[in-house]
Amino acid sequence: MHGPAVVTWLLAALTAAAAVSCISRLRGSPRDGGPAGGRHLPAHESDAAEALMGLGMAAMAAAGSAVPAEVWAWLFGLPAAGFLFAALAPGRPARRAHRLHHAIGALAMTYMALAMAGSPAHAHHAAAGLPLLTGGLLLYFGGYSLWAGSRLLATPGGGIRTGTAGLPQACRLTMGIGMFAMLLTL
Repeated sequence: MHGPAVVTWLLAALTAAAAVSCISRLRGSPRDGGPAGGRHLPAHESDAAEALMGLGMAAMAAAGSAVPAEVWAWLFGLPAAGFLFAALAPGRPARRAHRLHHAIGALAMTYMALAMAGSPAHAHHAAAGLPLLTGGLLLYFGGYSLWAGSRLLATPGGGIRTGTAGLPQACRLTMGIGMFAMLLTL
């Protein structure tokens, strides 16, 4: 990532914390599709995808150019293809949309890795990537962050969710903001 070191490390810490939260929820979620504390297999799948993306975002923010772009492209490109094929499979529209969101996120990470590889290492203030594509992804993840934030605040009583009920939505908000920040520094 291009940008101040403190922003890079804060972003890495934030996305790593979100990933750890997803991993901790994974430990309590079922793998057989049956209910366990009100959670089903789609929640398990979502937690696994979000843990993968959070750890990947943290690693990319922290290690960035130290790892060859081809490695990042494979690390994010393979899950992107998997999420995309899963999104195209027949199923409930909400599940398909969530899988498509993860595919877009993984494709965005692949795009950022390849765009950073194409920019000269000494030109920290030079824009990398395609401005139109970067702008479209910024709009998507900015809108997603606003949507996730509004869902975090929305409760039947109109107040902020307390306890762990809003934790998955808080992780989604964190990941959306993290992706937005990474694209902004591209």
